[in-house]
Amino acid sequence: MLKVYTSRFGEIEVDEKKVVHFENGIPAFEQEHEFVILPYDEESPYYFMQSIKSPDLAFLLTIPFLFFNDYNFEIDDATVKELGIKNPQNLFYYTMVTIPNGSIRYMTANLLAPIVLNSETMKAKQVVLEKSNYTTKHRLFPETAAKEG
Repeated sequence: MLKVYTSRFGEIEVDEKKVVHFENGIPAFEQEHEFVILPYDEESPYYFMQSIKSPDLAFLLTIPFLFFNDYNFEIDDATVKELGIKNPQNLFYYTMVTIPNGSIRYMTANLLAPIVLNSETMKAKQVVLEKSNYTTKHRLFPETAAKEG
């Protein structure tokens, strides 16, 4: 077990087999290569991706298909090779979530740059989709905005 010190969760123990490895880090955090994905709670569609190295660095994630049924993209050959993808059933997809001004009703998901995780190798990459209509700010609850006018 690996001891990880975090600002949000205190000291936690993580099975080293559960550590997610980003070979090149993630955009704007290229020095961060190892994370652990922790569920917000058992019933929640949200997760925290906590840095192993930096106690203050954690990203809020969700599974995009829970909010966007028609979300679809292809993984390029370079990413398939980099992540060692042999079986698509071993893939997990996440998107980073932003909570503007702390208001949950205005939460957005970055559908332009999903995180692809190969659970067999525990290698991951934040893939920036090219020639895509997706953006970095898709509202998770668009009906809330419509009701508020």
